[in-house]
Amino acid sequence: MIREVVHERLAMARDRLADVEARLADAQTDPEEFADLGREHAELRAVVDVADRLDEARQTEADATELAREADGEDRVTWQAEADRAALVAATAETELADLLTPGDPNDGRDVIVEIRAAAGGDEAGLFAAELRDMYLRFASRHGWSAAIVTQTEQGIGGVRDVTLELVGAKAWSHLKHESGVHRVQRVPVTESGGRIHTSTASVAVLPAAEEVDVEIDPNDLRIDVFRSSGPGGQSVNTTDSAVRITHLPTGLVVSCQDQKSQHQNRDKALRILRSRLLAAEQEKAAAERAGERRDQIGTGDRSEKIRTYNFPQSRVTDHRINLTVHNLADVLGGDLDEVTGALREVERANRLEG
Repeated sequence: MIREVVHERLAMARDRLADVEARLADAQTDPEEFADLGREHAELRAVVDVADRLDEARQTEADATELAREADGEDRVTWQAEADRAALVAATAETELADLLTPGDPNDGRDVIVEIRAAAGGDEAGLFAAELRDMYLRFASRHGWSAAIVTQTEQGIGGVRDVTLELVGAKAWSHLKHESGVHRVQRVPVTESGGRIHTSTASVAVLPAAEEVDVEIDPNDLRIDVFRSSGPGGQSVNTTDSAVRITHLPTGLVVSCQDQKSQHQNRDKALRILRSRLLAAEQEKAAAERAGERRDQIGTGDRSEKIRTYNFPQSRVTDHRINLTVHNLADVLGGDLDEVTGALREVERANRLEG
């Protein structure tokens, strides 16, 4: 089905390319239209070039496979190796072509704000939230992104009640947008003397980072409070009122930031998070109006709302939305999320193609 859709859209792209090239050759085309056509031509040309590379690779694979079938000895090995190389080129080109022909997500080029909150499970949930924090920071490092902890509230024995991350890098939203939801952990807590497996949860919300041009905020709609930053146990870590709490009066959204060195930096970070939350709310509202229903990213944190389970006894990670299970829990928590996030992106791409 997906290949049929790709074939159909490719045929349309080829027809449109021929039309655009004819109009570009027309001396009567005005300068503004010429510029628009030039941009469209570049996009269409990229699609057709990948399609041509795919056709060439498939033909090479077929020819080499046939020659390997007819040959023997070293010649057979040589032709089979050529067929294998061509198959790899074809597979890469096929994926690239599907990407080019898939309707894009307008947020795919954005950086992200990741908000993690301990949910059901007390101190164990706080420990799990801290592990998710570290998992995303390691994932960002693997991809060469810059990452910062904007704000966090510590809890219990090394856990966090909530933490907000800012991840800046190529296609950060594209990679992480499916992480929103309730994550569940099953393991024997360090405080459990009877060896019983406990279940705890943490909520993750991934927001597309917003700029000033994306969301206009009226200063009169904000209440900004400053206070003294504090560390664990209430010990002061600042002698000045550098922490900032911003309340958006129309929506009641509240954002606090105290992890930066100055009040100005905390205010800028808090405003960036506020804009991202407002942008996400606007986009969800628009999507809900189109779809007729509203999807809540975080939910209540109840175990029944889980999107993914991290099972320590079996070293297993299961994403329940796509029925994917991998048995490398330590690697996943170490930031090796690409197999899971890649599978989610593949499903999304298939849905977009068919939709």
